[in-house]
Amino acid sequence: MKTAKILLALSSVAALSACVSDPRIDNVAGQPSVYQDVSSSSKLQGVGIESQDVVAMTDKMMRSMMSNPMITGRSTPPRVLIDSDGFKNESTSVINLNMLTMRLESELTRAANGRMVFVDRQNLEAISKEREIKREGLVDGGTIRKTQATAGVDYRMFGTITSLDALDRESQTRERYHQVIFKMVDMELGTTVWSDIFEMKKSAQDNIMYR
Repeated sequence: MKTAKILLALSSVAALSACVSDPRIDNVAGQPSVYQDVSSSSKLQGVGIESQDVVAMTDKMMRSMMSNPMITGRSTPPRVLIDSDGFKNESTSVINLNMLTMRLESELTRAANGRMVFVDRQNLEAISKEREIKREGLVDGGTIRKTQATAGVDYRMFGTITSLDALDRESQTRERYHQVIFKMVDMELGTTVWSDIFEMKKSAQDNIMYR
């Protein structure tokens, strides 16, 4: 009986050893994640809008706006609205417009340091609810003054992304030119107080999928 158990145990170990050493089984560990500089080109590159383009684009627009005295030179800081509703993507590239506008607003908020005041309309429902329960006496008024209404907008950012594509069928080389127009509009007069452009052209033989 003991001999049978020993033989069974040995056969199990042999089978396990065969599975471990079987060259058909891939036991190689996967590659670890690698952090990359978001402002530099990565190994995965195509002709679309990538992280380094978003960083370069928003940085250029921030610097351009900060140098405009009509926006940052006012004695009373203008109220500015930047959101994805003011942007249109008419290009063949896939891009999350929220990523573009939120980074631009964040960069401007930091750089302006009070010279511009940014109005939040994306969270208007939550703001309205808070104002309502304050006025009903369910909570106190907080430490900020009460106002008759939420902030109106002086300037609003608008933008349009367009592209022009070309394909060499023989070499399968793709080329795409992007043009991104930004402008700040006076929401009372309807005039443009600032505008700038970001453009780039890329080519690649093997395009990648953007999501």
